[in-house]
Amino acid sequence: MAKWFAGADHAGYVLKNQLVAALRALGDEVEDLGTHDEKSVDYPHYGDLVGKAVAESPGSRGLVVCGSGIGISIAANKVKGVRCALVHDTFTAEMARKHNDCNVVAMGARVIGPGVAEAALVAFRGTDFEGGRHQRRVDQLGALDTSAPARAGKS
Repeated sequence: MAKWFAGADHAGYVLKNQLVAALRALGDEVEDLGTHDEKSVDYPHYGDLVGKAVAESPGSRGLVVCGSGIGISIAANKVKGVRCALVHDTFTAEMARKHNDCNVVAMGARVIGPGVAEAALVAFRGTDFEGGRHQRRVDQLGALDTSAPARAGKS
């Protein structure tokens, strides 16, 4: 049984609820951080909430959904320790886990249908990090969490 945190804006509300139900049916514990209706809200808030919850709960996973999946994935990735991947199918979901050790999955409710979204979530959930040569790259991603902003004109 895995611990999940889920969040969405108004555009992702319905799909988030379907995916939360799917995770619970698989026996996972899910804390739904909102939104809880289709009234317009701002996606950065929910990406941040899920990102911080995952970062503060080692071994947990996150699910974020907005209209395209882009904005909420950017917001989640602003949190140190979060590796959030926007996925569109089972292949991208598997690679997010296998090669990038992602701990948060993002989807766009206006991009992906509920059946494909559930299959992608199950693939993400069921795929382990491969490690090996990929660990070096994941470590490099982690180092970027604390790096200073790049200076213009410097390589």
